[in-house]
Amino acid sequence: MTRVLVVEDEPQLVRALEINLRARRYDVDAAPDGEAALTLAAANPPDAVLLDLGLPDMDGIDVMRTLRRWSRAPILVVSARSTSDEKVEALDAGADDYITKPFSMDELLARLRAATRRGDGGRGGRSPEADSADGGPARVSTPVFTLDLLAKKATRDGAPVRLTPTEWHLLEVLIRHRGRLVTQRQLLQEVWGPTYRTQSNYLRVYMAQLRRKLEADPSQPRYLVTAPGMGYRFEV
Repeated sequence: MTRVLVVEDEPQLVRALEINLRARRYDVDAAPDGEAALTLAAANPPDAVLLDLGLPDMDGIDVMRTLRRWSRAPILVVSARSTSDEKVEALDAGADDYITKPFSMDELLARLRAATRRGDGGRGGRSPEADSADGGPARVSTPVFTLDLLAKKATRDGAPVRLTPTEWHLLEVLIRHRGRLVTQRQLLQEVWGPTYRTQSNYLRVYMAQLRRKLEADPSQPRYLVTAPGMGYRFEV
């Protein structure tokens, strides 16, 4: 069963999440503050995290940064903070998705399912030199960065780079179609699902993050190229 860590200090919301998640056969751990969340995550590593940012003992961003030192589990921020800057800060800190309160439980559960699918994708015991499961190359090397899509390891100028499961999924789709245009609609549907086909802002944020992490000059990308108004290409 998939283990979900709920980090939230509103008891009524915690109860609602526990009921809905357990009804769908998730294991659930709940923590009312950041310290308890980190302790629970260390004792029982979660497969996904639902994280509020306004915790009583520390900011959720700090919890996320600590988790990201050792965990690749998808982190879905569930917060009343709704400005664009706050969302970008959370995504930069390692969030895989951002859900603004109040929210639809059906939408949250759909995003959780999508995040856990992305987090599970591409793992296996094949050689890194083999093709990946979707037919694309399992290893990509450029003069600037190297990507091992099976091991989920990235380096830039020889130094390790941490990518979120969503960032990996985006790269996998682009690399599978390397040298060819992938439309915004196609990327959104493959990575986030059919209900996100018009959410082009997601792509702008995540592509900007990938360029900051991988490109030598993010303002003039060499590999992650935009086709304005159409989509993106991974150039080889």
